[in-house]
Amino acid sequence: MPLRLPPPGTGGDSGLIRTSPPLLREDPQDCPRGTALRARPFIRQVPQRPRRRPIEEFALGPVMRALDAVEFDGVDVESAVAELCENRKYHAGHLAWAESAIRSYVAARATQETWRHELGRPATLPVRAQWSAVTESRTPDSRGATRYERTAWGRRYASADGTERELWLLSVNSVKTNRSPAEIAEAAAVTATGVPAESAFGGTHRPVEGDRTPPRRVRIVGVGCGTGRSQVLADWDFEEAERRFTAYAKPALGRAVEDSGRLAPGSSCVRCEALAGCALPPRTPGLLGVPGPRRPRARRSMSATDLRVHAGCPARFHLTRVLHLKSDEPESEPVRRGRAVDEWLNLRHEQGCCRAAPLPEQLPGLSAGELPTALSMLRQHQRACPLDGLPAAETVRVQPRLTAYDPELDVVLIADPDLLYSRSGGWIWHETKTASKRPWEGQELMETYPQLALAVLLMAAGVPGGDPRRSLIELEVLYQDGSRCEEIDPGDPATLAAARHIIGELAAPWAVDEMYAPKPGGHCSGCEVLAHCSVGRTRLETP
Repeated sequence: MPLRLPPPGTGGDSGLIRTSPPLLREDPQDCPRGTALRARPFIRQVPQRPRRRPIEEFALGPVMRALDAVEFDGVDVESAVAELCENRKYHAGHLAWAESAIRSYVAARATQETWRHELGRPATLPVRAQWSAVTESRTPDSRGATRYERTAWGRRYASADGTERELWLLSVNSVKTNRSPAEIAEAAAVTATGVPAESAFGGTHRPVEGDRTPPRRVRIVGVGCGTGRSQVLADWDFEEAERRFTAYAKPALGRAVEDSGRLAPGSSCVRCEALAGCALPPRTPGLLGVPGPRRPRARRSMSATDLRVHAGCPARFHLTRVLHLKSDEPESEPVRRGRAVDEWLNLRHEQGCCRAAPLPEQLPGLSAGELPTALSMLRQHQRACPLDGLPAAETVRVQPRLTAYDPELDVVLIADPDLLYSRSGGWIWHETKTASKRPWEGQELMETYPQLALAVLLMAAGVPGGDPRRSLIELEVLYQDGSRCEEIDPGDPATLAAARHIIGELAAPWAVDEMYAPKPGGHCSGCEVLAHCSVGRTRLETP
């Protein structure tokens, strides 16, 4: 079904289409209709939805603010960091990370400038105005648009004579290696053809003073603010940038702004202006069974992992699950083993039952000494693969994204079962876990694995559908020397009551938390953001 503008539950002008490289990613989990709406910034939910965020949720926000002060106002790094620390909208752990990220970025810039000098290329200077490529027409085109604005977010630099421009694409941790050719080509094309402009909230990009002479050469540089390492993603002359735009970016732009009619609910529902009037995801009002915050806040997503991490330490939740900060420290063997086993099973299950599949000679991320344990776990699964004997007419979905929406809390609920397959009219929700020892002895199964409790609530609410009398939740735990499988009936009243209690206990503090204070304990020693948490470090240093 083609996109109707404005969609139900929204209002505003659809005459402006504004794009940026992230819209060209074409992630299969993104919603095509949502992407098309994101390209129309003047369309808003009606009535307006709350947008308050009690604390900064954009990891690079303080980094960009400090770099603006350093590059445009002549403030030294120490003073820029000190000014940040006076701003109460940033979490203390966020500030600690940002200070390191700012210094890493400045060092990366200095290194790149040294390389430029060694190559005999002109130095580059910061550019305040963004570059925007604008086209306009007096009459609406087939999409209803009269104005197109192509932008590229990042930090901008140009040589004094205007012959070279650079766009630095910042990422939170390491340099992103999964940017598509279309993204890079579009970033280069905007850098090459864009003119200096500024924008105001709710307005179009307006030209400002600045050099409008097209550069002869552009560079796109990716930089990981967590690691401080940078990588040149493109170094092209003007003609090559235009050629790559035509070959890669232009077709992807066309697909991004057109609505294919396919709805793919997921995490992107959080920012979608049309969610209130959308046919998907399913509505599950009151599913969490907890009151919301006293003051309305911006829409959020929630998963069972979010609740589990928040219960352990709210600060860790904010830093890892909201800001997505990661540590440079290597992951533990159990974590890497679990991921390797999971990835192999996913690939095999895409083709059906894995029982007869030959085991691999190696697994990504595992050393030769770590491999035998993982292979033994895979053998345990193969002996009882849940797809063995499943009729060909049944449906199998590998790690599908299941989404529901609680309009009372304005929360998008996310779950990713390892396997979801139909059987005799019902759905079987299958989770596979790896463990070094047998868990949950004497402990409620759903307390050990809260995703099972959330699965019970979602299935009881009709997600993903099917005959509830024939639906089931399975947990398979793999050990080196055996396996264990448990079944949970989401239709059992006692099970449903227990699931509601477990999720309610976890969700109640999460729903109202606005400070995300650290909760120090024994878990601090293995925390991936310990370097940014003074409370956790003090806890470990205290006898």
